[in-house]
Amino acid sequence: MAHEPTLVVLAAGMGSRYGGLKQVDPVGPHGETILDYSVFDAMRAGFGRVVFVIRRDIEEEFRAKVGSRFEGRLPVDYAFQSLEDLPDGFPLPEGRSKPWGTAHAVWAARNAVSRNFAVINADDYYGSDAYRVLAGYLQSTTGDHYAMVGYRLGNTLSDHGDVNRAVCRTNAHGELVRAVETLAIERDPDAPDRARFPSDNGYDHLPLDTVVSMNMFGFTTAMFAHIETHLRAFLRDRAEEPKAELYIPTVVNKLIERGEASMQVLTSDATWFGVTYAEDKPHVQEAIRALIAAGRYETPLWD
Repeated sequence: MAHEPTLVVLAAGMGSRYGGLKQVDPVGPHGETILDYSVFDAMRAGFGRVVFVIRRDIEEEFRAKVGSRFEGRLPVDYAFQSLEDLPDGFPLPEGRSKPWGTAHAVWAARNAVSRNFAVINADDYYGSDAYRVLAGYLQSTTGDHYAMVGYRLGNTLSDHGDVNRAVCRTNAHGELVRAVETLAIERDPDAPDRARFPSDNGYDHLPLDTVVSMNMFGFTTAMFAHIETHLRAFLRDRAEEPKAELYIPTVVNKLIERGEASMQVLTSDATWFGVTYAEDKPHVQEAIRALIAAGRYETPLWD
């Protein structure tokens, strides 16, 4: 169909805290990965194509263990994130080894995407309802009107370590005003109804129903030009900083501040879970089993 959006999956990371290639780690009872459930949910919601953003050095393993699962079910394509893929006029700084960030990863898909698209992380489970509401938005939006799916902070925390989340501030129309990247969030051991994160005063606190971004966005292809503009500015100012990265929320914040784009914060009944730490995996496996028992998925998934 002409208005079927594309799913762009950011899968270039190796998961340093987890200690392996999370994208090919089975969590379902018949060897299904989180990505299997993500693509299945996206297809069911109306997405018509998937583009995986990966690195060249994991291409063979990724195609064999992940991409091959979906070929024949829907069109599959690949885009490659590399340090050398920079706007014209910007050479790779000597000694740079760290990736340029999630905004650069999305920009890496610019030649593989020709219609409205969603962006997700490969190792996050977003829930079928999230794909449904985002697909509905993407089937009609145009220009610089974008969207993201917001999640309740309490449903995105790990019991095995702290996490980084973009805390969302919205206006009366449900549009994003600003996403504030907040580091090292964890459950408050002294108060079960809130989370905490380090600050100059020791800790600041957030209610568990605070809306956060889990990097599930919906864009039109106009976003690629915006990212390139901000990537150029980032490289001019910070290319020599060996660990500096440009993130999607950073670009979105600047577009909103300048009145160049809007971002609707979509709400859904979806539950998020992911594997940030190796100790998270049993929880994910149990959550998948519960969804199967509730009739949300068949097993095997692709039977």
